[in-house]
Amino acid sequence: MYIPKHFEPSDEAGQIFLRSINSGHLVSHTSAGLIATFIPVNFQEETNSIVGHLARGNQQWSYGTTEDALFISTSNDSYVSPSWYVSKQEHGKVVPTWDYMTAHVYGELVIHDDVCWLRQQVSALTNKFEATRAKPWKLDDAPEDYVAGQLRAIVGIELKVSRIEVSFKMSQNKTKADLDGVIAGLLKDGKTNISDKVSELRPLDKK
Repeated sequence: MYIPKHFEPSDEAGQIFLRSINSGHLVSHTSAGLIATFIPVNFQEETNSIVGHLARGNQQWSYGTTEDALFISTSNDSYVSPSWYVSKQEHGKVVPTWDYMTAHVYGELVIHDDVCWLRQQVSALTNKFEATRAKPWKLDDAPEDYVAGQLRAIVGIELKVSRIEVSFKMSQNKTKADLDGVIAGLLKDGKTNISDKVSELRPLDKK
């Protein structure tokens, strides 16, 4: 992935972002060519792995373990209008762009066709997304025979992370005035979470 220096986060920030990943595109190279599937995932720090599952009917898993797979996750992305820049009024030399935070995670893709492994991972994934609810739903809330049937319909995947590339392109290369304009424009569009990230990542000399 092409990462200009001013969009390259620290190793610590990259690891924090890796731990925050909730979903993305799993891409693997097979004898049938490239195959990709969008899936929710969990990151396991103890094994440095991204785990999730695929439908049993999805051919991607059937090619088995591969040493070179890629997981792509993007968050806090938004169109940035040139009309938000103060410099538009000064010289007009501005163009649209897109801000985003993204990670390309590489590693060995391991297939898990084991009900016990799947139950543990599906339960952990569910608990992750239900954690903020007043009454979190748990896997045990569903009838056991129904859960057993659902588990038979999926196959587990584990990406053992070997390399990660992270890019935080959040207008850090803009002037202080243009950055202020981007933040104001995002807020006006109701994109508070993204404007907060632009504010958080803006260089110290532009605050």
